[in-house]
Amino acid sequence: MKERLQRLFEALSTGLIERETPLKLALLSAIAGEHTLLLGAHGTAKSVLAQRLHLAFKEGEYFERLLTRFSVPEELFGPLSIKSLENDRYQRLTKHYLPSATIAFIDEIFKANSAILNSLLTVLNEREFDNGDKREHIPLISVIGASNELPADESLAALYDRFLCRYQVTAVSADNFTALLNLSDAPLQAPHHEDQLNAELLSEIQQGADKLVLSDGVLDLLHALRLYVAEISLYVSDRRWRKVVKLLKVAAFTNQQSTVSIWDCWLLQHCLWDEPRQKQLIADWLKSQVGIGSGFNSLRLDKLVVTWEQVFQDDAHSEEQVLDDQGAKLYNTVKGEQSREESFLKKANRDGLALYLSPPDQDDRTHAGEGYTRDELSTLFFDDRYQQSHIEGRWQHIDRYIADPENRLLIEHKNIPCMVAKRHTKVFIEARLAEVFSLQQSIQQFEQKLQQQIDELQVSVVEHIWLESEFIVTAGVSLDQSIVSAQSLVGRLDVVLSAYRGLPTIAA
Repeated sequence: MKERLQRLFEALSTGLIERETPLKLALLSAIAGEHTLLLGAHGTAKSVLAQRLHLAFKEGEYFERLLTRFSVPEELFGPLSIKSLENDRYQRLTKHYLPSATIAFIDEIFKANSAILNSLLTVLNEREFDNGDKREHIPLISVIGASNELPADESLAALYDRFLCRYQVTAVSADNFTALLNLSDAPLQAPHHEDQLNAELLSEIQQGADKLVLSDGVLDLLHALRLYVAEISLYVSDRRWRKVVKLLKVAAFTNQQSTVSIWDCWLLQHCLWDEPRQKQLIADWLKSQVGIGSGFNSLRLDKLVVTWEQVFQDDAHSEEQVLDDQGAKLYNTVKGEQSREESFLKKANRDGLALYLSPPDQDDRTHAGEGYTRDELSTLFFDDRYQQSHIEGRWQHIDRYIADPENRLLIEHKNIPCMVAKRHTKVFIEARLAEVFSLQQSIQQFEQKLQQQIDELQVSVVEHIWLESEFIVTAGVSLDQSIVSAQSLVGRLDVVLSAYRGLPTIAA
């Protein structure tokens, strides 16, 4: 099957310049039973791609139509049968129109009006056409829609969603302009009959593809991609996710794979965007995820390494309080001596003046911790003439009051704990070393898997019939960067391991 499709594609792409990718997408979409949308200016070979796609099949009609705002259903679905009308039946003559075609090209498809839209949606999605009072199954394999602009009307959103693969076609680049001018106008020879496809073969392919499974790496990537498209405010319907998986399975099956691989997911950039600028965002994200299939996630692992670097700093600079021979905690006094006392009371002063408590009849003798100077006491609590106050049943002079140590404001002063660098047990250090070494081994295993992916890349992707050869360079660069990142993380953990081994220890 793979060799057959390769021969078929080579025949179909003869004489095309810079159109290999949209042709591959159109062919893959057709095999998967999906439709393709080509965006681009007039004269960029969009209709040529549809005509080439029709040649991929052994039998079936080709239908092509340009829509305008004034197009009527008859242009797509065929004229009404006069004979049927005479018999009071509403029926169209669909031969040589869209309902009888296997491959169709509809240019300016977003100019479809409401008279056309409902029937067109049924044709695209269900491969059925309501002809009078009967719903007829139609032989349609795939439609290539074309437009030079995105749909502006919300009513066209459902039609837009029917096209799974989307590609923006641009003019031929300057590098290939000479080749364009020298192209021959000779008609393309149809591919060999034995290489062409038919509806029965497509059914077999789709049934075989449905049995393929998604690898864990692919599932992880799809979960992450769903979060990413939400971050960039891109809505992807559940139906589209299901169709995307079907497309990936068909791509893998026709590439003779037993599972969908991480490499197949490169096709997703052509399936999920609504605006062309979003395609590049998705492509860049996919590039950044190359290597995830090995389990290597640079950001997550970097956070783990940073955590261990911080844990070591905490362990290396942790302290413990000194104990005396009886196991009591020791503190440093203001005199630089060691003491068991956690705190002591100190006479309070303000601006060099002693501070006192108010007389006992006050609710807060400390004055909210501010206390009173002698002058403040005299003014507030003692008479002006005799400097006396009636305290606890008798008159007391201010000098006698302040001479009593019980009336002095005292503040609690905390002694500083006597701390020394903490010495960890050998058991503790060995446990830390084991955890760090385990993380380092995991990263080294990821590094080996990344290298295996590079080796596989040269075989799997070079021979992949649906991926561009340029992807090898893109994926290779990303994998190389992931390996460098893994090596850097391993080196940083080496530093952590060495530092732990250098910490002083005590016996358990």
